[in-house]
Amino acid sequence: MLKLIRLEWKKNNIGKYIRNVILLAAVLCLFIYALAYLGIANDPDTGVPDAAPGNNGISSSIELFTSMSFLVFTSVMLASFIVSAYKEKTMDLMFSYPVKRQKILISQMASVWIFNFVSLVITKLLLYGCVMFGSYTMESSFLIDFDMGSLNFYLQLLAKSVVIVTMSFIALFIGLALKSLKAAVVSSFLLIFLTQANVGDFTMADNAVFPLVLTFLSLFFAFLSVRRAERKDLM
Repeated sequence: MLKLIRLEWKKNNIGKYIRNVILLAAVLCLFIYALAYLGIANDPDTGVPDAAPGNNGISSSIELFTSMSFLVFTSVMLASFIVSAYKEKTMDLMFSYPVKRQKILISQMASVWIFNFVSLVITKLLLYGCVMFGSYTMESSFLIDFDMGSLNFYLQLLAKSVVIVTMSFIALFIGLALKSLKAAVVSSFLLIFLTQANVGDFTMADNAVFPLVLTFLSLFFAFLSVRRAERKDLM
């Protein structure tokens, strides 16, 4: 399996994705720093952040923007690795290998999942670290509501990263079902609205049970994506 994962990274030129993640992390870091210390979100009349109810802490903004960015990024990678392979008929060659189709698909999904999980964790640590070091010399517009010296901080960071990256399997399933790269990407945006948007004071982002349910649902869709791989025809 590890050989197949490394083969997927090599075949799909993982270097360009590493470059894109570095650029994405840099942009997010600059944006969050400006949000916290340069007052770009402050109301010009009151001088206080114009944030949604319950989002007065900087961690809410970090989680929101990293979640949105990497949910789309992961969905795009899955579409590129898998859906496009079907559409361009390169999957024909891969399925001619003396390896089960399901194992090939799982390796493709795992290669994207591992890459984006590690990238998301590193990006979040970069953003939190940037805000923390900035707080030593400047006053933040948002409440610094995290403690990087706490074990619970890292456990939550890892758990939330697992949920976000795994959620992209729903977008993959839709993309495969509709035989469309665009459908997979559009689905990722719809998932963002479902999980991150506020309706008044209500949001799914702070629901304790919803992430667990969503993770199991995402794994179920991942299972559906590979269940009939041995029998179904190629696109």
